[in-house]
Amino acid sequence: MIGSVANREVLAARFRGLGTTIFSEMNQLAAAHGAVNLGQGAPSFDGPEFIKEAAIESIRAGHNQYVRGHGQPDFVRAVAEHEHRFYGLGYDPEEEVTVSAGATEALFVTLQGLLDPGDEVILFEPYYDSYMAGVAAAGAEARVLTLEAPDFRLDPAAVEAAVTDRTRLVLLNTPHNPTGRVFSREELEGLAEVCRRHDLLVISDEVYEHLVFAGEHLPIATLPGMWERTLTISSAGKTFSLTGWKIGWICAPAHLSRAVRAVHQFTTFCQPAPFQRAMAVALRTGDEYFDDYLAHYRRRREHLCQGLAEVGFGVTPPQGTYFVLADIRPLGYDDDMAFCRMLPERVGVAAIPNSAFYLHKERGRHLVRFAFCKQEAVIDQAVAALARLGAEGR
Repeated sequence: MIGSVANREVLAARFRGLGTTIFSEMNQLAAAHGAVNLGQGAPSFDGPEFIKEAAIESIRAGHNQYVRGHGQPDFVRAVAEHEHRFYGLGYDPEEEVTVSAGATEALFVTLQGLLDPGDEVILFEPYYDSYMAGVAAAGAEARVLTLEAPDFRLDPAAVEAAVTDRTRLVLLNTPHNPTGRVFSREELEGLAEVCRRHDLLVISDEVYEHLVFAGEHLPIATLPGMWERTLTISSAGKTFSLTGWKIGWICAPAHLSRAVRAVHQFTTFCQPAPFQRAMAVALRTGDEYFDDYLAHYRRRREHLCQGLAEVGFGVTPPQGTYFVLADIRPLGYDDDMAFCRMLPERVGVAAIPNSAFYLHKERGRHLVRFAFCKQEAVIDQAVAALARLGAEGR
């Protein structure tokens, strides 16, 4: 019997088939070949000095021990103030705001707290890869609806058709990663009507809420009858370019927050005290910061989209987020996975194959995701390297 464990499958059945996250694979290829990494959405620049100084001051002041599991008091107040300031939403910071280890943990504990085995979740592909893992961990089943390229519109009628007597919730992401869509009021009102009619909950992932270049960010919780059935997830990492701090939050009415906290207390329990204090300062900063932040990203977006178009990719500028999807077919390619595995070694650039975000892989295999949360010099370097694709041919 010695060694028998090594010879059998030990991974829980619900996680089999998920594989290694595509971000790990592409980051390893980028490192191995010294490639410019436009794959993972990690900024190549640091966050604002005033936020880092606030964290340093908190550390020096001795705020370095455990804090309450649902969040340091001043930070949860700052989150509630932010929701009211930008969207007019009212949350009790003590009962209705829960701090998490970034949006990833927020998604995980929310799904675990709300789902039972056999429940169904409606989600839209392409989707951020942790969505399927969270649903699988809860023992639930995903009913996946495709946002069809090139416009990636959300179709409420398709949602209506997908609802069964086991449907528990809808998992929404707007602004949407990886497509860059910012769903319109019409789309969201149609979705809200379906959710009210079937008494469905909504988990709304809004981490790119302050990166909207076209249209407006409309939290679905602001629509009639939706506040009481919506859990809104966001994160400070994207907005303040401090992704490694992993400070996220869930805003939800008290009856839903209790379900989230029941799981959260047994996962990360609490997040770093000095970072929470610093992010309270960040969320209260003036409008000038948010305006400048958007303007800087707008320039990077235009810079990358123009460069990719000049190389020969098919490009539609994103309405939001800091990602752009590029169609590889005009360059003579039709397999995004093979293309992205080739790119770091041959060209010296890393990107993310869009089909990694699909259950139905064939629907996304002509698209590749590039991130523009990079210094413009880095974007220039990547575009110059990618130009060899057109010059050399296949």
